[in-house]
Amino acid sequence: METVKTKKFTERLFTNVQPIWEKNHNHPFVQEIGKGTLDEEKFIYYMKQDYAYLIDYSKLFAVGVLKARDLHTMGKFAQILHETLHFEMELHRQFAAEFGISREELEATKPTPVNLAYTRYMLNVAQNGSLAEVVACLLPCAWDYWEIGKLLRKQYGDQLATNPYAKWIETYDSETFGEGAKWLIQLMDELADGKPERELAILEEHFQMTSKYEYLFWDMNYHKQDWPI
Repeated sequence: METVKTKKFTERLFTNVQPIWEKNHNHPFVQEIGKGTLDEEKFIYYMKQDYAYLIDYSKLFAVGVLKARDLHTMGKFAQILHETLHFEMELHRQFAAEFGISREELEATKPTPVNLAYTRYMLNVAQNGSLAEVVACLLPCAWDYWEIGKLLRKQYGDQLATNPYAKWIETYDSETFGEGAKWLIQLMDELADGKPERELAILEEHFQMTSKYEYLFWDMNYHKQDWPI
C-alpha cells in the first residue's frame, strides 16, 4: 500500500498566509529598505519602536520556558531568550548608534498604539493559552523577517554595497537568524501533530492575526504614527 504523506501544519499556515505576507513584502517600507531609498527618519523611528517591541517579544520566550513540557524545549527557549537579551538587542543598539540613536533614546521609547496592541495581543495569548499558542504568536515575526531578508537579498543583492540598510538585510537573510525560525517551524509542527481541527483553527487564527499586526507595524513606521495626543 502506498504511503500518503501528511501535509505539515506549517505548510498549511504558509500557504494560507500568503495574501497577508505578500502585502508585507510589497509594503513601501520593506521595498525601500531593499532599494536603500527609505527616508532615514522613518528608519530611525522604526529602530526605536522595534527595540520597544523586542523587549516584550522576548518575554514570550520566558513564557515558553514556563509552558514547555521537557528540558530540551525549556533549554532552547531559555537560550533564545538569553541570545535576544544579550546579543540581538546589543546588535540592535550598535546598529542604531550608526544612525545616531543612543541607548538611552532606545530605552526611553514608548510604544505606539499599534506596537502596544501587537505585543499585548501576543502576551495575552501566551499567558492564557497553550505552548502551541505561544509558538503560533512568535512564529510570524521570526519566519516572515527571514522571508523578507531572503527576498530583499534576491531582489536587490547587487545593490547592497551602496545600501545604507545592507546590514539589516544581511542580518535577516543570515543562516544564524534562519536557524531560529526553522526551530520554531519544527516545534510548531510537533505541537500541532494530532490536534483536532478546532484547536488547529485557533492556532492558525493567532498566526494570521500576528501576521496582520506585522503589516500594521510596517505601515505605522512608514507613516510615523503615534498617539494622537
